[in-house]
Amino acid sequence: MSIKFRLILMSFVQYAVWGAWLISLGAYLGGSLHFEGFQVGSFFATMGIASLFMPAVMGVIADRWIPAQKVLGICHIIAALLLLLAAPQTGYALLYPLLLLSVMFYMPTIAISNAVAYNALGKAGLDAVKAFPPVRVWGTVGFICAMVSVDLLNFTATAGQLYLSAGLGIALGIYAFTLPCCPVSRSREKKSWMDSLGLQAFSLFKQKDMAIFFIFSMLLGMSLQVTNAFGNDYLTNHFGGMPEYRGTFGVEHANILISLSQLSETLCILLIPFFMRRFGIKKVMLISMIAWVLRFGLLGAGNPGSGVWMLILSMLVYGVAFDFFNISGSLFVEQKVDSAIRSSAQGVFMIMTNGFGALIGSYAAGAVVDACSWPCAWYVFSAYALVVAIAFMLAFKHD
Repeated sequence: MSIKFRLILMSFVQYAVWGAWLISLGAYLGGSLHFEGFQVGSFFATMGIASLFMPAVMGVIADRWIPAQKVLGICHIIAALLLLLAAPQTGYALLYPLLLLSVMFYMPTIAISNAVAYNALGKAGLDAVKAFPPVRVWGTVGFICAMVSVDLLNFTATAGQLYLSAGLGIALGIYAFTLPCCPVSRSREKKSWMDSLGLQAFSLFKQKDMAIFFIFSMLLGMSLQVTNAFGNDYLTNHFGGMPEYRGTFGVEHANILISLSQLSETLCILLIPFFMRRFGIKKVMLISMIAWVLRFGLLGAGNPGSGVWMLILSMLVYGVAFDFFNISGSLFVEQKVDSAIRSSAQGVFMIMTNGFGALIGSYAAGAVVDACSWPCAWYVFSAYALVVAIAFMLAFKHD
């Protein structure tokens, strides 16, 4: 079995675990469990809380003590077991902490799986910029398959989505132990306390271009969980309460409609090598930011009836918004850092995007949703993305 196929299988299940609940959880919490917008936002903020420190901690462990592929397997198994405990809970007091703990072990696996892939591709003598996107694209395929499965199995409004995710997580946890071994750095030479703790990746903030890159990663990261938290709920419950839209495809099968976003990802991931080489990281990230402006604006302007074309266009532009930032950003970090701190550096990138960014963004989005009526909230999010894009264009000088 070729190394590319083995990494494709890892990537497929890695994101299927997430896709099983990430998009549909908001509809379950806001619809079946009747949680308020701020409460729904708090569940998506768990990814931000976990990403503040867990990717860095697990990255340090993977860099210095336990091979990354084993850390990947252990994290997936623990996350899945916690998800099994969370699934039957219907009260906020028990469901929230269990899901938070599960997410704490899942979120580091995103960066670690990237590091495992980069290591394996390097050992095989392959160029990561060329070889990684075609591998990573299968992660998006896995995400889509999980989303569609949840919709067709009628798990969108039930805890079935959590049980499905847990089963996939256990399978990947076991499989991860069979992946190529990643090196660990156990040098005995005298080092600073930051080196000893594996925190040298944070020294990247001393480089002006990297510091600005990480700051804007956080600001753009604030947009990442907004549609994940409220997109399905918006289509299913907001439009579902209007007689003129009841029974439309967008209301009845919101998960499948939203899956167009991930289908768009599959194409956009494959375009990244060309765009990175042709335009450089600054222009690629700027394109992503403008795409976020369109993503939110089109959601606000569209509807499942005569305006469904705007919803579809919003889903299609998501691939540019997400991939041109997340994947190209990960590749940028990979190219800028030494291999000895590869996992740690990817962890720092996760902290800024899915940590500080997602944490602040999820709570802020929940507050906006509670304070503004739909679709006004989408226009607020769109205006924010536009301000970030303009500031980035002026501040980031690296090409």
